[in-house]
Amino acid sequence: MSLRSAATISVIGLTCKAFLNSGLCRISVNGLQNLSQALENAHREHGRGIVTISNHISTLDDPVTWGILPVKYYLRSARFTRWTLGAADIMFTNPLFSTFFRYGQVLETFRGKGIYQPAVNNAIDKLNQGCWVHLFGEGKVNQPNTYHKDANGSAILPRFKWGVGRILSSTALPPIIIPMWITGFDKLMPEGRTFPFKYFPRIGARLSVTFGRPLPLDQIRSIQDRVSSSRQPVHTQIELDARIRTEITIAVHKAILDLGRHVSGPLLAD
Repeated sequence: MSLRSAATISVIGLTCKAFLNSGLCRISVNGLQNLSQALENAHREHGRGIVTISNHISTLDDPVTWGILPVKYYLRSARFTRWTLGAADIMFTNPLFSTFFRYGQVLETFRGKGIYQPAVNNAIDKLNQGCWVHLFGEGKVNQPNTYHKDANGSAILPRFKWGVGRILSSTALPPIIIPMWITGFDKLMPEGRTFPFKYFPRIGARLSVTFGRPLPLDQIRSIQDRVSSSRQPVHTQIELDARIRTEITIAVHKAILDLGRHVSGPLLAD
């Protein structure tokens, strides 16, 4: 990690921690030990990466969420700071922003360019180096008041992008996958406000961040084996790979949805 990147990460992390402890909002954290244990896992030195995946309910989810981390993680190597994918049309809109987000370990991602674009390839490479990658599976902000409901009246988390399945199925070693659920950030930065208010967080929001237990390490391989041995006809390797990606993405989506319902109830609201 370069000196400039280290400085950027430290300043952002400490600023977010100061905000969360300022009294301008309230924050509760559950299951942080699940992430801490993964970050300290010795197998990372041998190429086992970490993937955290969460719902995405505001433009401040990242980086403010990571203000919950112990200070020591802001001051150590890049291995203790998440990499994430960020939309080119939002984060990389001018040279200053582009430089800032690159130093902040954000991979420039282009909407509509598919699952084989450089950002997705780079995320896989980072995981193969034992790094930590955070994914917002939906690929964009979806606030709870926009969720559709099923026949029973339960809210449905929007489907995840297939790039999730590609990343998780393409690593040399299965990564440690930690489901996350965040609440209250939609109250901190509600969508739909007018200028200039849309750029300022609301005071008094009650936030929570929950880390679930890591998924079984063999779950990804089990899905790959099950789909590969299925009796459903597959005519090409491309079709088989697509089926595997789909099944993996669905399984991970279910894990995050289950955690969300455990934390927030059937409406996935605070």
